[in-house]
Amino acid sequence: MVRLFAALALVLSLAACGGADNVWASDEAVSKAAYRHDGPPTLTLITVISRASGSGAHAALMINGSQRVIFDPAGTWHHPNLPERHDLHYGMTDKAVDFYIDYHARVTYDVVKQDLVVSPQVAEMAIRAAKQYGAVPKAHCGQSVSAILRSLPGFQSIPQTYFPKKIMESFGELPGVRSETFRDNDPEDNGQILTKGI
Repeated sequence: MVRLFAALALVLSLAACGGADNVWASDEAVSKAAYRHDGPPTLTLITVISRASGSGAHAALMINGSQRVIFDPAGTWHHPNLPERHDLHYGMTDKAVDFYIDYHARVTYDVVKQDLVVSPQVAEMAIRAAKQYGAVPKAHCGQSVSAILRSLPGFQSIPQTYFPKKIMESFGELPGVRSETFRDNDPEDNGQILTKGI
């Protein structure tokens, strides 16, 4: 019986990752949207956690290097002013980050944001890895985020896994990680947030 519930929880959490995405913004759109936050080079793991089960429902990786981008594998979040290439979104200003978190935080889900300052070299390696990963198929958000993290020096302790919460817990054990949890009471069907301006 326990195995049945575990299998069901896995299916439900992986389904929340959405479908594959073959969007490819133009060079002009990507260049125009480029934004670098003035903070230090940072990797930010963003994990969506189900309030009902406590399981991880989605994982994404934001990178602040030569520019700030977010790798949102197989996600449903998008905005016409933020160009995307195969799950990598450009133009991640503070307002765009707030928008991303607000879209995911709702009455059924919390969002955990974990920041870790890294070297400029590691940040650039992460951006290159996200660019090269390609469009992520449905239910592979955790697999792709953990693969990118594990490819970076100092992140070999991150397990290769489909489970976003396992990645979050392992990432949280790295020295220097700062965590913040966002809760919201927006309704479950909050797709109208996607119409907000940035």
